[in-house]
Amino acid sequence: MGSQEPHKQGGFRGFFRRLATSQAELEADELQQDLDRHGATPIVSCGGRRRFCVTGTLRTVTLRPRGGAPALEAELYDGSDVIDLIWLGRRKIAGIEPGRMVLAEGLVSMQDGRKVMFNPRYELRPAGGA
Repeated sequence: MGSQEPHKQGGFRGFFRRLATSQAELEADELQQDLDRHGATPIVSCGGRRRFCVTGTLRTVTLRPRGGAPALEAELYDGSDVIDLIWLGRRKIAGIEPGRMVLAEGLVSMQDGRKVMFNPRYELRPAGGA
Protein backbone atom coordinates (compact mmCIF):
# COMPACT_ATOMS: atom_id res chain seq x y z
CA MET A 1 0.00 0.00 0.00
CA GLY A 2 2.90 2.35 0.74
CA SER A 3 4.00 2.16 -2.92
CA GLN A 4 0.60 3.45 -4.04
CA GLU A 5 0.67 6.63 -1.90
CA PRO A 6 3.33 8.50 -3.96
CA HIS A 7 1.40 7.58 -7.10
CA LYS A 8 -1.78 9.06 -5.62
CA GLN A 9 0.04 12.25 -4.62
CA GLY A 10 1.54 12.53 -8.10
CA GLY A 11 -1.94 12.01 -9.50
CA PHE A 12 -3.36 14.83 -7.42
CA ARG A 13 -0.45 17.09 -8.32
CA GLY A 14 -0.99 16.28 -11.98
CA PHE A 15 -4.71 16.94 -11.62
CA PHE A 16 -4.11 20.37 -10.08
CA ARG A 17 -1.44 21.17 -12.66
CA ARG A 18 -3.90 20.26 -15.44
CA LEU A 19 -6.62 22.27 -13.71
CA ALA A 20 -4.37 25.35 -13.50
CA THR A 21 -3.30 24.94 -17.13
CA SER A 22 -6.92 24.58 -18.17
CA GLN A 23 -7.80 27.79 -16.28
CA ALA A 24 -4.98 29.67 -18.07
CA GLU A 25 -6.15 28.25 -21.40
CA LEU A 26 -9.74 29.32 -20.67
CA GLU A 27 -8.56 32.85 -19.81
CA ALA A 28 -6.51 32.99 -23.03
CA ASP A 29 -9.50 31.80 -25.08
CA GLU A 30 -11.77 34.46 -23.53
CA LEU A 31 -9.19 37.17 -24.24
CA GLN A 32 -8.84 35.97 -27.84
CA GLN A 33 -12.63 36.25 -28.31
CA ASP A 34 -12.43 39.80 -26.92
CA LEU A 35 -9.87 40.65 -29.65
CA ASP A 36 -12.34 39.73 -32.36
CA ARG A 37 -15.18 41.60 -30.67
CA HIS A 38 -13.17 44.85 -30.55
CA GLY A 39 -11.30 44.52 -33.85
CA ALA A 40 -7.95 44.43 -32.04
CA THR A 41 -4.73 42.80 -33.25
CA PRO A 42 -3.27 39.91 -31.23
CA ILE A 43 -0.18 41.21 -29.40
CA VAL A 44 1.85 38.30 -30.77
CA SER A 45 1.28 39.77 -34.29
CA CYS A 46 2.33 43.34 -33.35
CA GLY A 47 5.73 44.79 -34.18
CA GLY A 48 7.75 46.65 -36.75
CA ARG A 49 7.20 50.21 -35.46
CA ARG A 50 3.59 50.31 -36.63
CA ARG A 51 0.39 51.48 -34.95
CA PHE A 52 -1.86 48.80 -33.52
CA CYS A 53 -4.99 48.49 -31.44
CA VAL A 54 -4.67 45.85 -28.70
CA THR A 55 -6.94 44.73 -25.88
CA GLY A 56 -6.51 42.52 -22.85
CA THR A 57 -6.11 42.40 -19.08
CA LEU A 58 -3.60 44.45 -17.12
CA ARG A 59 -1.40 42.05 -15.17
CA THR A 60 0.82 44.54 -13.35
CA VAL A 61 0.95 48.32 -12.91
CA THR A 62 4.18 49.90 -11.67
CA LEU A 63 5.54 53.42 -11.14
CA ARG A 64 9.07 53.37 -12.58
CA PRO A 65 10.98 56.62 -13.19
CA ARG A 66 12.55 57.04 -16.63
CA GLY A 67 15.22 59.67 -17.12
CA GLY A 68 14.33 61.35 -13.82
CA ALA A 69 10.63 61.72 -14.76
CA PRO A 70 7.79 59.53 -13.49
CA ALA A 71 6.47 56.80 -15.78
CA LEU A 72 3.49 54.54 -15.19
CA GLU A 73 4.07 51.07 -16.67
CA ALA A 74 1.40 48.41 -17.14
CA GLU A 75 1.78 44.91 -18.58
CA LEU A 76 -1.15 44.02 -20.87
CA TYR A 77 -1.90 40.35 -21.64
CA ASP A 78 -4.29 39.27 -24.41
CA GLY A 79 -3.93 35.48 -24.38
CA SER A 80 -1.27 35.49 -27.12
CA ASP A 81 1.53 37.66 -25.67
CA VAL A 82 2.23 40.67 -23.45
CA ILE A 83 3.03 44.31 -24.18
CA ASP A 84 4.20 47.05 -21.84
CA LEU A 85 2.04 50.18 -21.91
CA ILE A 86 4.07 53.16 -20.65
CA TRP A 87 2.68 56.60 -19.87
CA LEU A 88 5.56 59.06 -19.52
CA GLY A 89 5.16 61.85 -16.96
CA ARG A 90 2.31 60.05 -15.17
CA ARG A 91 2.34 58.74 -11.59
CA LYS A 92 -1.20 57.34 -11.60
CA ILE A 93 -4.15 57.03 -13.98
CA ALA A 94 -7.60 56.40 -12.54
CA GLY A 95 -8.80 52.92 -13.52
CA ILE A 96 -5.37 51.66 -14.64
CA GLU A 97 -4.95 48.82 -12.16
CA PRO A 98 -4.18 45.09 -12.23
CA GLY A 99 -7.07 42.95 -13.46
CA ARG A 100 -8.66 45.77 -15.48
CA MET A 101 -9.62 45.17 -19.12
CA VAL A 102 -8.14 47.84 -21.41
CA LEU A 103 -8.23 48.67 -25.12
CA ALA A 104 -5.04 50.55 -26.15
CA GLU A 105 -3.85 52.07 -29.41
CA GLY A 106 -0.42 53.37 -30.32
CA LEU A 107 2.95 52.78 -31.94
CA VAL A 108 4.50 49.44 -31.00
CA SER A 109 8.28 49.24 -30.67
CA MET A 110 10.77 46.87 -29.06
CA GLN A 111 12.79 47.76 -25.96
CA ASP A 112 15.07 45.28 -24.20
CA GLY A 113 13.41 42.44 -26.13
CA ARG A 114 9.87 43.40 -25.03
CA LYS A 115 7.02 44.98 -26.98
CA VAL A 116 6.29 48.50 -25.76
CA MET A 117 3.67 51.14 -26.48
CA PHE A 118 4.46 54.65 -25.19
CA ASN A 119 1.65 57.04 -24.20
CA PRO A 120 -1.08 54.93 -25.82
CA ARG A 121 -4.63 56.12 -26.28
CA TYR A 122 -6.68 53.86 -24.07
CA GLU A 123 -10.23 52.92 -23.18
CA LEU A 124 -11.14 51.19 -19.93
CA ARG A 125 -13.34 48.14 -20.63
CA PRO A 126 -16.00 46.80 -18.28
CA ALA A 127 -15.23 43.51 -16.55
CA GLY A 128 -16.27 40.51 -18.62
CA GLY A 129 -15.32 42.12 -21.95
CA ALA A 130 -18.78 43.65 -22.52
